[in-house]
Amino acid sequence: MRTEFVNWADDDDVFPDWSLGVRLETFTDELGWVAGYSEDWLPDGSRRLWECPAPPGYHAAGDVVTYWPRPQDTIPVGPTTILARTRLVRAAGGMGGLVQGEDYMAAVGVTALGPGVLLPLPVYRYRKHDGQMTRGEQYEELELAARRHAHAFGHGLRNALASRA
Repeated sequence: MRTEFVNWADDDDVFPDWSLGVRLETFTDELGWVAGYSEDWLPDGSRRLWECPAPPGYHAAGDVVTYWPRPQDTIPVGPTTILARTRLVRAAGGMGGLVQGEDYMAAVGVTALGPGVLLPLPVYRYRKHDGQMTRGEQYEELELAARRHAHAFGHGLRNALASRA
């Protein structure tokens, strides 16, 4: 990638027209990422806001994962809502190389390595439909293992960096 910023997304979801612009305008030299809330886009066309456990506002590097106390709890920030500096995504290991939960790895890695801001705006629309991987028969087989791996990675990275301070 030769771009300064990156935002990953599922192929059947969408960003509101203003989503990338409002996050880019929020960036300062200090920030490594800017995220927001997401909306579930339901089959009937309605939308339901999803507010992540991390509160809106500024978060120092490593703080976001503290809002994910156990792997089975809700992830602290919606991974696809994160617009991040490309260099930070690379340093965090990208998407983590998992077949499922790879976005958890990227989210906890990016937020552990750099400070950011969580906006209280829905910047991403997650399309809910019967064909989603999350509704497939084999989804549950890997989900907890993927969450455990990403949770351990995020907390381990935070602890390693905190011990250097």
